[in-house]
Amino acid sequence: MMMSSLNGIDMNLAGTLMSAAALFSLLVAMYAGFTARDPMARRVKALNERREQLKAGITASTRKRAKLNKTSQTTDRMRSFLSGLKVLQDTQLKEAQTKLSQAGIRSKDTAIAVIFARLMLPIVLGGTAIVLVYLLDMFPDWGWAKRYALVAGSLVLSYKAPDIYLKNLITKRTALIRKGLPDALDLLVICAEAGLTVDAAFSRVARELGKSYPELGDEFGLTAIELGFLTERRQAFENLASRVALDSIRGVVTTMIQTEKYGTPLASALRVLSAEFRHERMMKAEEKAARLPAIMTVPLILFILPVLFVVILGPAACSISDNMLKN
Repeated sequence: MMMSSLNGIDMNLAGTLMSAAALFSLLVAMYAGFTARDPMARRVKALNERREQLKAGITASTRKRAKLNKTSQTTDRMRSFLSGLKVLQDTQLKEAQTKLSQAGIRSKDTAIAVIFARLMLPIVLGGTAIVLVYLLDMFPDWGWAKRYALVAGSLVLSYKAPDIYLKNLITKRTALIRKGLPDALDLLVICAEAGLTVDAAFSRVARELGKSYPELGDEFGLTAIELGFLTERRQAFENLASRVALDSIRGVVTTMIQTEKYGTPLASALRVLSAEFRHERMMKAEEKAARLPAIMTVPLILFILPVLFVVILGPAACSISDNMLKN
């Protein structure tokens, strides 16, 4: 009779486990052999996916190009209409383009749309008000003064609506640029002390400020591009001053122009400007804090003091009223 155990190990169990392992290995090998993939299948699949992506990109580009062509045709029609009426002037167009650039809108075709809106909105909205008020008599109870005020207000507001909208955009964008300017100047000082050129310094600052202050980063990035291809570097800085309606930017531009012209140290001048702008921002914050008591006076008188009087004098008034009723 053969021994079924060796040194405490059950030989039957060990043989069974080894047979199972061998059978499992054989099954894995057979599966791998029968299901072997073509080595080019993955590459072909990747190429097909890339082809589909390129097709989608071409389709999107074609749609975008068609949309741009349609927009250009619309702008050409507006231009022809305004030129036919002799209301499209070069100075007016340049002024509209300057305001649009200050608002962060780079398209020159939008200036035509703004001028067209100034002409057509009073005709449409003002004409609608005239028809509703005088022809359809929608407000029969109103006097002549109210009717005239409604029509005149519609005409004036519809004419000023594009300018008001642009002014609102310019104000918001200028406030955001003013907020990030001291940090941008500090980064410019660091780049100048590190030995970078003005072009590389503006490009680096635009890249670093792109997430925290995208408006200022956009302007600095455009200035860096213009410094690279314009024949006169002074023109690039002047374009920056015209695109941003901010006195601080004009001070920076003047400093950069003087530095380029006379070769003065850039880092020291920018450090002085940065300290000055930070001090100016602190002064504005202190000014707002100093105006706060005067601003809070009216709400205090209208809303807080009456409630305080009611809380303090209310119980005494109730007691006096009860005593008078008992007597």
